[in-house]
Amino acid sequence: MGQVTHSRPGGGSLEFQGMTQGMQAMRGDAIETAGDRAGRNAGLGRRIWESTGAGLVRRGLLKGSARALTGVYGLYKVHPAVWRWTARNYHPQMEKLARLHAWMTCQFAYLDVPAYKEHLRHNDFQFKWFDLTSYPPTDKDGYVKKFTEEARCWEGHLDRVGTVVDESSGSSGTPFNWVRGKRELDTIHRNVAGFTTQVYPRRRLFVINAYSMGAWATGTNTGIAMAKIAMVKNTGPDLDKIVDTITHFGPTYNYLVTAYPPFLKDLRDKLDSVGFDWDSYKLYGMVGGEGMTEALRDYCEERFIRVLSGYGASDLTIGIGGESRLTVWLRDQIVRDEAFKEALLGEGESRIPMIFQYNPLETYLETNDKDELLCTLNSTTVLSPKLRYNIGDEAKLLTFPGLEALIAKRPDLESGFREAQSIDRMKLPILLLYGRADSTVSFMGANIYPQDVEYGLYEGNPRANEIEAFMLTLEETTDLDARPVVNIATREGVHLDDGSKAELGKACETGIVEHLMKVSRDFRQSVEEDPSSTQIAVRVHDFETGPFEGGQSKIKKVYIRKDQPADPAQAEAAS
Repeated sequence: MGQVTHSRPGGGSLEFQGMTQGMQAMRGDAIETAGDRAGRNAGLGRRIWESTGAGLVRRGLLKGSARALTGVYGLYKVHPAVWRWTARNYHPQMEKLARLHAWMTCQFAYLDVPAYKEHLRHNDFQFKWFDLTSYPPTDKDGYVKKFTEEARCWEGHLDRVGTVVDESSGSSGTPFNWVRGKRELDTIHRNVAGFTTQVYPRRRLFVINAYSMGAWATGTNTGIAMAKIAMVKNTGPDLDKIVDTITHFGPTYNYLVTAYPPFLKDLRDKLDSVGFDWDSYKLYGMVGGEGMTEALRDYCEERFIRVLSGYGASDLTIGIGGESRLTVWLRDQIVRDEAFKEALLGEGESRIPMIFQYNPLETYLETNDKDELLCTLNSTTVLSPKLRYNIGDEAKLLTFPGLEALIAKRPDLESGFREAQSIDRMKLPILLLYGRADSTVSFMGANIYPQDVEYGLYEGNPRANEIEAFMLTLEETTDLDARPVVNIATREGVHLDDGSKAELGKACETGIVEHLMKVSRDFRQSVEEDPSSTQIAVRVHDFETGPFEGGQSKIKKVYIRKDQPADPAQAEAAS
């Protein structure tokens, strides 16, 4: 008899269904077995990859490749002229090479730097081919404080001969020590020299190095770097010595004064006070160590031919980026043109960033999801590698073609852009730097930044030459209301009676409020809701008195003091 089969509508025979399900199960088993096999193979591959033998091969390949790239990069630093040619002919495709080099540097450090290997292990690092973001960032708290200098060096070895130890100024808290080897320092010096010859005169250049000398990175390294391209005198921040030097050597040189921005203002005021013959001399300024507003630049450039700023950090290197005539022009447009500012920085951004050009082949920059800047120094000459290092600065990055695309949408800006670009001709990418995000005093829902105060003090203020320094505080008045107070110290030798101090204070208050009303949407809103928000008190102090008593002990000036005790009498007067 034939086998009886049973059917159900639309489903075929039960026997066939059973056979189908069995076959599907068998195929499922086969797929699962293949997956298991792939997993086992992957595990075997990882064990081989992490084995001692493979590690030696990887180490050799990475070391050879990284050193080869460092050597190739070194070719453009052989002479400043080659550095200038590279900056003018930089191509966006080079950024891919720079990112690859950053990845290789991180992986090489994972193999050869004990502290970094432990840092990655602690952060559950998983190796991924060519993925730079797989390496967790480093910073002061989670890396530098945690490991010794030796552990953060290649192979755990700190070279002694030729190594220089720099100290950070302590502006961010406890001073730190930073070691730099002989080859690393040579690279730094050549980069600074190359940039300087790009943006300043090269003939008969006499550099007066007014940075503080001693155990700080900027002063000593600037002096050594400039000696490669110019005559140098390391005066430190000594106004009388600088005046004597300039008048002794006479007007036949192009003088380049390197200093912190406030000191350059002090020098301008000092030279004015002694009747210096500005028309007979050519003076330039190169500043760094802190931000500079366009108001302060304009004030200095009433006498100096050109003032440009550089960006660096003791944690990393003194030559991360530098201003050019293009970046100065770009910053001017941000200050003047609200629509362009919004297109470049985003809606609602009231701050004016410093703007630099930088070379990713040397310092590969990226930002995290908080817009904090991460930096990898792309060189095997760095004694203690800096690997996706978070310095705590807020920033945005823009490629040169990206900037050109923005300008193309604004035909009215194109001629100015081309004119500014034609001077230095660098095609390097753009760094828009805001600085430390916590450098603010909050008032009535609006953030007040030191640069806002600086604009108000110097922009169009006929009495700016009387100001030595300022400090922003937030203090409690007698009615328990917190109000911002701008403390101003007059220059040494400037003696004002009470009436003159009141006039200076009023001029500064007007300038600060006008600037905030122009740039800060939050401040404008707070004024609409409470007109008393315009009451930003200004106190004028004689030289080295009040909160400035004893002078400023730090190398960089202090602009914010949030722990200032309330003085009922002063608070009542200020309100």
